[in-house]
Amino acid sequence: MIAALARTRDNAVNDLQRLKEKGTKIVGAYCLFAPYELIAASGAVPVSLCGTSEEPIAHAEKHLPRNLCPLIKSSYGYAVTGTCPYFFYSDLIVGETTCDGKKKMFELLERIAPVHVMRLPQSNNRPGDTAFWKQEIILLKKRLEREFGVIITDQALTEEIRLRNGQRSLCRELYGLSRLDPPPLSGSDLHRVLHGSGFAFDRAHHSAQIRALIDALREARERGERSAPAGRPRILVTGCPVGGATEKIIRIIEESGGTIVCYENCGGAKDREFPVDELIDPWDALTQKYVRLACSCMSPNDARCELLSRLIDEYAVHGVIDVVLQACHTYSIETQRIRELVQKQKGKSYLSIETDYSQADEGQLRTRISAFMEMLH
Repeated sequence: MIAALARTRDNAVNDLQRLKEKGTKIVGAYCLFAPYELIAASGAVPVSLCGTSEEPIAHAEKHLPRNLCPLIKSSYGYAVTGTCPYFFYSDLIVGETTCDGKKKMFELLERIAPVHVMRLPQSNNRPGDTAFWKQEIILLKKRLEREFGVIITDQALTEEIRLRNGQRSLCRELYGLSRLDPPPLSGSDLHRVLHGSGFAFDRAHHSAQIRALIDALREARERGERSAPAGRPRILVTGCPVGGATEKIIRIIEESGGTIVCYENCGGAKDREFPVDELIDPWDALTQKYVRLACSCMSPNDARCELLSRLIDEYAVHGVIDVVLQACHTYSIETQRIRELVQKQKGKSYLSIETDYSQADEGQLRTRISAFMEMLH
């Protein structure tokens, strides 16, 4: 069952091809700030684009500086080499100004494919921030309507909000099982399932699979089955997106005796902990949901500290590992505040790791993570 869910991303290419043959529009996105509900309300299918492999970076560096975030270089490299099938099938790319590197990269990307860039406010707690972001939501609505010749209705948006909230709720229920000791699902398996959910285009079928997995895990626990010994160090992973090449960190944590019980970063709780409000105007609800994402591009980023503080308590976390991609200035600078939160306010252990998409630092990572786990035992 876990293997089938983990293969969702592998099957996505064939699924997209069938959708394209039926005339369905595809919209590619790189970030959580792209409102999937709005894209789906236009009749298009949103899909996450490639950007987590070292392989295309050399091609990207023909146009981009070497001392740039690997996520940006990988994303652009996939585009210029035509090796991301999701990019190939996309009729429109939705970008966002989460950092200066991405913002300028999208200018080059526009030479390859149609791109709509959503401008983010610098903060989400000042007068005018929410109104500014709502304007960006409306601009995307108009772009989708113009590109695809459709009218996006309040009713369509409301329905998509309901459906995606349902998916978020199921994923929360799944990873919420990791509050148990030991968790019924390993951190690596949980990551694979959560990552695959972003490529599930038959949402009803995928939701049924998640529900079946939750039920199976609960039944197995009632029978006394355990996925791992209890009492292992319980780790929360935060920071930059983890996936593809950076899955080395997940593997090393588990091989060093740790148990990942929570992912706060983009592929985990950051989005799924907060549903869209279904009781107010759908455009206001969508605006409020996405402007409050706990991303380091916001200054100050109080929402991240509040979320981390709660998750550390709920998941009985022993240690926090903060993953920072090289040249990601916002997450790198924010490590100081997160370290103070974890160590001084929560009284837990903290480790900051800077890495890239190569495997050259695996030995160093293993040494540091193993020492961190020994300290927690």
